[in-house]
Amino acid sequence: MAIQKILIVDDSPTERYYLTDILVRNGFTVTTAENGEEALAKIKADKPELILMDVVMPGANGFQVTRAISRDPELADVPVIICSSKDQETDRIWGMRQGAKDYLVKPVDPELLLARIASLGA
Repeated sequence: MAIQKILIVDDSPTERYYLTDILVRNGFTVTTAENGEEALAKIKADKPELILMDVVMPGANGFQVTRAISRDPELADVPVIICSSKDQETDRIWGMRQGAKDYLVKPVDPELLLARIASLGA
């Protein structure tokens, strides 16, 4: 099933705009959330097919929100790609342990992002 609806979760308006621009230009439908709480509400209201998750945000961080999604039986099938400025291997490993399907370091390379999305939707 090809991925179409993507939710971007990031507290940075610049990052949300950057990722939205890449995705919309490539035919995806995008919604955004500024924090983990808003993200969880939007996911339950209108389930996306993929979530791009920042880590460092006010309130619940991206690791906590990813864990909540992966442990919720109704949401566990939605893949999460963490997009973070945290580029340590330990961060990547921890993100994957929380249930993320992939981990990309900001600034996210558009071609790499699109390739990862395509591989998840294949």
